[in-house]
Amino acid sequence: MIAVRVLYFASLRERLAVAEEQVQLAAGSTAADLIDALAGRNDLHRQAFADRSQLRIAHNRRFASADAALADGDEVGLFPPVTGG
Repeated sequence: MIAVRVLYFASLRERLAVAEEQVQLAAGSTAADLIDALAGRNDLHRQAFADRSQLRIAHNRRFASADAALADGDEVGLFPPVTGG
């Protein structure tokens, strides 16, 4: 097992009513596995992660893809789609 620190930003933080948490995952997990685990928690999480196509992922403070391999102690930031003008 590995422990990953998850940081939620913008509307994800508001929707889930949490800024950060520790999540336990199986060794060899990826960022996509993390998101799958989070989405599987309950309906609120499932809805929050329903559209993953524009979800931005930061792995140890660098933008990364969903296939980024995670290790014990890593930090993963999750950012929803952002609009602006």
